[in-house]
Amino acid sequence: MKKNMGMADKLIRFIVAIAIAVLYFMNVISGTLAIILLSVAVIFVFTSFLSFCPLYLPFGISTCKKSPK
Repeated sequence: MKKNMGMADKLIRFIVAIAIAVLYFMNVISGTLAIILLSVAVIFVFTSFLSFCPLYLPFGISTCKKSPK
């Protein structure tokens, strides 16, 4: 897997995941919506640690900075 996520993208995903977790534990979201959003939060954290987003592949998106050759 070639990395395709830059630092800003990883940070944004991590912050969104934390925000979803806080909303859940403060009982702002519940039920089916909470399950869906918590699943998204787990995926965001996982892809942030891997620096790889499989949904970027079909679209050819990469937020990594180009390394000088």
